[in-house]
Amino acid sequence: MKGILFAIIGGAFITLQGVANAQISQDIGTWQTATVTQFTGFMVALLIVLIVRDGKWQKFKQVKPLYLTGGAFAAVIIFGNITAIHQIGVTLTISAILIAQLSFTFMIDINGWFGVVKKQMKLPQFIGMGMMVAGVVILGL
Repeated sequence: MKGILFAIIGGAFITLQGVANAQISQDIGTWQTATVTQFTGFMVALLIVLIVRDGKWQKFKQVKPLYLTGGAFAAVIIFGNITAIHQIGVTLTISAILIAQLSFTFMIDINGWFGVVKKQMKLPQFIGMGMMVAGVVILGL
């Protein structure tokens, strides 16, 4: 239950961030907005780390270098969200993002990429995915 709650909170904040970034970008530009967003996110995360102190910094060297690039993806995420919101609106953008996330996670689960245990997808999962895609198409009409 706790995981679902955090997922809902995360999803809500992704949407709020996208809308705020789209507004900010009208004044200062898309890449500038991405810079400001990542900087403020870094500052808040650093502050939380300093207050909570629950990390294991000594294990930092054990993390594979490829995974350390994950934060750099945020620049592309922010740019994509801002551009999409300006072009197709918030609802369709978030719907398309969810479809993209779900599709890619299917690929990760099916193929066992990034050390994830392979999972077999069955017909119900593919039907659910098809229904989501149909819903996005209907939203876009």
